[in-house]
Amino acid sequence: MKKSITQDTLFQRTRALFLIALIALLAACSTIRFSYNHGDTLLYWWLDAYVDFEGDQADWVKRDIRELFQWHRKTQLQDYAALLGKFQRQLAANPTQADLVNAYKEIRNRTEVLAYRAVPDMADLALSLTPDQIHQMEQRFEKKNNEYRRKFVSGSVEKRNEARFDKSMEQFKLWFGSFSREQEAALRRASDARPLDNQIWLEERIDRQRKILALVRKIQADKPNKEQAATMITALIREFFGRMDAPERKSFYDSYTHATTNYILTAIRMTTPEQKAHAHKRMQGWIDDFNALAREAK
Repeated sequence: MKKSITQDTLFQRTRALFLIALIALLAACSTIRFSYNHGDTLLYWWLDAYVDFEGDQADWVKRDIRELFQWHRKTQLQDYAALLGKFQRQLAANPTQADLVNAYKEIRNRTEVLAYRAVPDMADLALSLTPDQIHQMEQRFEKKNNEYRRKFVSGSVEKRNEARFDKSMEQFKLWFGSFSREQEAALRRASDARPLDNQIWLEERIDRQRKILALVRKIQADKPNKEQAATMITALIREFFGRMDAPERKSFYDSYTHATTNYILTAIRMTTPEQKAHAHKRMQGWIDDFNALAREAK
């Protein structure tokens, strides 16, 4: 029971961490290898901000994070390297919009592998959470939502468009290096042409958070057995991953995916050979890091 304390938060609020963060955010350092080797400590600190571990829970949390990283290193990283190699080849051949949509699906499929791997420990955690920890989780959600409101929802259309554009440029520069003033101006026009759906995205995240809180409160109150709790958590995970195909949201998600992939294609098509070479080199570094990390696990 006690060893479970990490894994609920490990998926429910960090499911993007291992794939999006490892491929993108962690790669903001010179190598993924350095960040990954310190990832267990960073992840512990991040999780603690949500759950506020009590007493000797910290020991169980750190152990579980280490075990998850060990499994992840042994079983997933070579696959990530192969996936990045595929992206690398597609970039060199000028990807299509269909290629980008499929790339998103590939990443989403890998987040599902991580999520379902964690279900048994999520069930243990949900059964062991205290009301105070659930309240801490709720407060953290609200804090992050308020930050999102201030940056992406409140203010003028110009301000919101600028915040969204700046966020996208951080990723483009990570991949391609610097952009000329003319390129940035063209990308800003392309970015502003996209639907400004920040309020809908806020509603989506609040809906997910409410469902998470409702589930952990139900489990905390009813105290089902572990198998029953795991079934409940699996159903919620399945709902989250199926959200894009839900009748009430499919049209919105399809529109968003089309606009976003079209925007990314605009960026790729205006890049110079030097910028593409930068992206190729950056991806090769990540591929080498993933393979090296996988070898270290053997």
